[in-house]
Amino acid sequence: MIYRSMLCEKGRGLKMAERVITKEAVERFKAYLHKEERSAGTVDNYLRNVRELAAWLVGQAVTKEQLVAWKDALQAKNLQPTTINAKLAAVGCFLRVMGWQDCQVRFLRVFANQTSPVMMSNAAFVYAKKHSKKVVMYCMDLWPACLAAGGIKETSPVYKFFGWESKRLYNKPDKILITSKMFRSYLVNQHGVESERISYLPQYAPEQFEETNFNPAPKDTIDLMFAGNVGSAQNLTVVLAAAEILRDEKCLRWHIVGDGSELENLKKEAAEKHLENVVFYGRKASSEMPRYYAHADAMLVTLMDDPFISLTLPGKVQTYMAAGKPIIASAVGETRLVIDEAKCGYCAKANDAQALADAVKKFMHSDNKVRLGKNARIYYEQHFSKRTFMDRLEKELQMN
Repeated sequence: MIYRSMLCEKGRGLKMAERVITKEAVERFKAYLHKEERSAGTVDNYLRNVRELAAWLVGQAVTKEQLVAWKDALQAKNLQPTTINAKLAAVGCFLRVMGWQDCQVRFLRVFANQTSPVMMSNAAFVYAKKHSKKVVMYCMDLWPACLAAGGIKETSPVYKFFGWESKRLYNKPDKILITSKMFRSYLVNQHGVESERISYLPQYAPEQFEETNFNPAPKDTIDLMFAGNVGSAQNLTVVLAAAEILRDEKCLRWHIVGDGSELENLKKEAAEKHLENVVFYGRKASSEMPRYYAHADAMLVTLMDDPFISLTLPGKVQTYMAAGKPIIASAVGETRLVIDEAKCGYCAKANDAQALADAVKKFMHSDNKVRLGKNARIYYEQHFSKRTFMDRLEKELQMN
């Protein structure tokens, strides 16, 4: 270990002298990567790049100026941008763990997190052009499809304007990462985006749901739970209609946890129909949700029967799977595709109360409930875990 008192003599102070990449610092970083459950390949790659920087520094302190010089040295070797970006990603992670973020240097890629509206990505393109960088866009909402789902007619001037603007922006990034597989056909057919520039990268679920109890304690009831936003797009009236059809199933309970624009209307409808088997909880803190999940035998997903909404995968699907819960859905499109692929539940046609009731009855009489939950968790670990997400994202950021 090298601690340079001469740095203090040059006026840089003890704080800068402590910023030396020691064996202990590397071990601390390694422990962090294991705690985050990064893949073995990622851990090896990150440690190798941090050690490479340490060798280049030859015991000198880590500074912003030194990292800029290191990046310049890498570029002088005519290394591929993918390789340099990978090294910067590894070192950037190390700096964050050590609390040395002020030393970070610019990546060779710009990451644009695109939700709504799509114009929010403009800043990324302006920055990328100014600094001659490539752009990776993470597409979480489709435009102008979001407008149609919100009730704006496709023939309206507003929709046409945003259609033109969306096409312009979606054709700017060098790479588009999509959260739903069905986004690909929309971007290709509606906006003329080249399919080769599109890759699938679904969102990950918060890790807190991984500790949810897979198997509730023995009880006399079958508890179905919806958790999340209670709005018009979620179409929870179909749940009340199915609950009414199955009101004679005395062991069946329907739990709705969440808040939104339709909550009061749903409460009123449930009261008018005397649906004593439906319980509303309102909004709960995220930290409390694993406890509610643990009580459920299966989780509910419902969506409007809408051609654009069907392209999306609700984030609740990932959290349900992280908790190892079977899923019963009233939806089409991406949601059905994922449930069928994972073999983790039953999916009825959207907005069809009788079909949803039939799916619930299949679940009630199934001897395969535990297997469905395990299938959900397996699919989560393969596709929706934070570790999987980060590993895939890093690879995408290393594009040519």
